[in-house]
Amino acid sequence: MPSRFQGAIKQEWEPVVLQKSRPKAQDLRDPKAVNQALRTGGQVQTFKKADAGANKKAAPPAVNARKLDEAEEPAALGRVSTEVRQAIQKARIEKKMSQAELAKQINERPQVVQEYENGKAVPNQAVLAKVERVLGVKLRGLRK
Repeated sequence: MPSRFQGAIKQEWEPVVLQKSRPKAQDLRDPKAVNQALRTGGQVQTFKKADAGANKKAAPPAVNARKLDEAEEPAALGRVSTEVRQAIQKARIEKKMSQAELAKQINERPQVVQEYENGKAVPNQAVLAKVERVLGVKLRGLRK
């Protein structure tokens, strides 16, 4: 039979003090917390926002709407030119790549390559640079 410890038994525990954490600012702004503080007589601080409660109209827009209508704006954005789209198609076919494979190599969606080859895309210099690098053709010097 195992022998028990014959010495004096001591408890060397240190007291543990539990404290509540400070409330977060978000919790202090909660309407329930504000009402509770008002009921218990706690300190409540209020601030008035600038122009709060004033029934004033906002400042009128700086630019007249009629001036905007009369201003000349380009009717449509430029699209990829025929020369560029044909150069992309020709180079891609010479390298025996599909549109999806080209899109994967330039890290774009296949729809982007399709839009460039159909002439529906608005030219993006970054995309054209990636296509040039993968296909090994010059596209940005062509008329857009």
